[in-house]
Amino acid sequence: MQKTIITVVGKDTVGIIAKVCTYLADNQINILDISQTIVDGFFNMMMITDTEECTKDLAKLRHELHQVGQEIGVNIHIQHEEIFEMMHRI
Repeated sequence: MQKTIITVVGKDTVGIIAKVCTYLADNQINILDISQTIVDGFFNMMMITDTEECTKDLAKLRHELHQVGQEIGVNIHIQHEEIFEMMHRI
């Protein structure tokens, strides 16, 4: 399993989850866990995903998810689970 963390942040609009999840499904990326909140009109989502079946490298995914984010007006970031954990250790 190749776990990655995907975060999506921006102004709430219709279809954010649908657009992101469609991209992931089209690229054989499985969502293992998902958390989503909307606070005062701002959308925040964090996903733990498995990219093992995806044929694209992380740089390509990062670029394409950035483009998806631009289309829907949100910021999307992806990183390996290990990097995320190291950045958030106390």
